[in-house]
Amino acid sequence: MAVTPEQILQALSSVVEPERGRDIVRLGMVKGMEIQGNAVSFTIVLKDPRSTFAKEAPDAARQAIHEALGNHLDVQIETDSEMIGLGDDVPMSGAETTKSSGIQNIIAVASGKGGVGKSTVAVNLAVALVQQGYEVGLADTDIYGPSIPTMFGITDEKPRVSQERKILPLEKYGVKLLSMGFMVDPNQAVIWRGPMVSSAVKQFLNDTAWGDLDYLILDLPPGTGDIQLTIVQTVSLTGAVVVSTPQEVALADARKGVAMFENVNVPVLGIVENMAYFTPPDLPDRKYYLFGQGGARRLADELDVPFLGEIPLEQQVRETGDMGTPVMALHPDSASSKAFDTAATNIVAQIARRNAEQPATSPIEILYR
Repeated sequence: MAVTPEQILQALSSVVEPERGRDIVRLGMVKGMEIQGNAVSFTIVLKDPRSTFAKEAPDAARQAIHEALGNHLDVQIETDSEMIGLGDDVPMSGAETTKSSGIQNIIAVASGKGGVGKSTVAVNLAVALVQQGYEVGLADTDIYGPSIPTMFGITDEKPRVSQERKILPLEKYGVKLLSMGFMVDPNQAVIWRGPMVSSAVKQFLNDTAWGDLDYLILDLPPGTGDIQLTIVQTVSLTGAVVVSTPQEVALADARKGVAMFENVNVPVLGIVENMAYFTPPDLPDRKYYLFGQGGARRLADELDVPFLGEIPLEQQVRETGDMGTPVMALHPDSASSKAFDTAATNIVAQIARRNAEQPATSPIEILYR
């Protein structure tokens, strides 16, 4: 049986860079991976080529692969460096080309239309990733209708500014948070034209002290408008997660969301189907497909993008969101929490493969005529 990229990356996740205390896959150090039959090749991009780890990394990676998958594999490993002037030909991953150089990956969570539970998915994915041991930030880029303050139960705190004039995000349940909802009166509407909104989003992304993050999740507004274009012009997105419900009216807009990211060369990490089915609490073996069955999975197959998981429709998801305690934090053993955890695991796997096989996404230039 042919070896898969996922198997190689799983084996390499046992190789830890001691200075940062994280494995080389999580740090995005594995680049240019190719598999042809029993031949595996890739480059390890090193922070400091003069370190002891730099000398040991190729042998450690080769040994990890052979121990996990067998000595029959021909493993060819090259090394390169992040240091300027010492191997600039290998692109850095995800967000490493942004001003926020401590951010390994930036993920856009998007939907083609409103009402599909995109913010609910973004919030619970963020908490799920924290519970899996990752450093996570969540930026609410829906300037007109921010949901993060309510869903995290932070309605009376405001971010501070550091001496370096950087915004200091708030934090709850281990997630670093930023939202326009923290900065304005919750009873007042944000009545801004497009340029003001774009300026606020740029400040969230470039003028915030996020620190070292494995994942920065961007909760996008629905649609394919100004904010989405501002984001792809401002930062190097690692990829996008598109949220939909099963019914055709939502899938039609999800299809447009996928097309938008493909048009601006942002990899689509996959589709999450929210409100996939309803299981009555007193009938745990029953599933009622209130909005249709398997629509997002079929769309993922049609568009040849990964299907990341289906999230059930549960009353406590709504209740915990309204209470400001995400279901992942309050009921980690619920069916919906297990589904969010599975989706988060699938996203991590897709990002690891994307970073190993594809060059970094570059911010795009959009010319208006």
